[in-house]
Amino acid sequence: MKRILLCTDGSLFSQSSYQYGAWLANRLAATVDVIYVTDSRKQAAAEARNLSGSVGLGASQALLDRLVAIEHEKAKLDRDRAKIILQDAKNTLAKNGVETVNLIHETGFLVDCLQEFEANADLIILGKRGETAEFAPDHLGTNLERIVRAACKPCLVTSRQFKPVDRLLLAYDGSPSCKKILQFAIDSPAFQGLQLHIISVAKQAEMAKAIARVDEAKAKARSGGFEPVFDAIAGLPEVAIARYAEENQIDLLMMGAYGHNRIRHLVIGSTTTQILRTINIPVLLFR
Repeated sequence: MKRILLCTDGSLFSQSSYQYGAWLANRLAATVDVIYVTDSRKQAAAEARNLSGSVGLGASQALLDRLVAIEHEKAKLDRDRAKIILQDAKNTLAKNGVETVNLIHETGFLVDCLQEFEANADLIILGKRGETAEFAPDHLGTNLERIVRAACKPCLVTSRQFKPVDRLLLAYDGSPSCKKILQFAIDSPAFQGLQLHIISVAKQAEMAKAIARVDEAKAKARSGGFEPVFDAIAGLPEVAIARYAEENQIDLLMMGAYGHNRIRHLVIGSTTTQILRTINIPVLLFR
């Protein structure tokens, strides 16, 4: 991995993502592209809004001109805000040792812009929540789930506060995405020298399968130079994984993204979403 795409909105969670981005970029010798997207609805309002019907018949032209000028001033402030946010991201990354940082400002919607810039990236980083985090602390960011579902590249979803990464947890279910993660952990310089934990979670009746999955992952990790801590746990994945991470002071969780079928997601929500909502450490997701 040589190129990281970091999505920012300037929020507190973004500040943490800069530090995680720097940590990864330094270990991978990667460049970082930082993207900020101005909401296109504000730009459209400034460029094309017809205010004549908003003030009623008989309104003076001077008032209409003034309102249009205000909208254009808002658009200018949005551009200035984007410059400040992007420069702050660059300064933080540079301060933490990242040598090459590219700044990208787009107008539109982040999800719509993602495909173009994701094509040149190896990894996407974004905060778990955004600008409204203080008002909805139990909810994920507006764009997060849509981006993670749409992205083809691995996504690192960062927590509110940065913490140096020493202990990794792989939630292993034997799926192709989990096998990708394990191989990445073995091959990547990002995780060399770190402590690796591997767990498999299953219903009590399926524990034999969970143990077999853990044994499979353990053997693979050992062949790659790790001496992993491992366990098979009975219970609900979203509960057991979060509890294990807390009890073992895990710094980074790695897991597959959205492995459940659509019907289950519509009824009770996917394991991925539930874990992202409740866990307080960054999560690296692979498809």
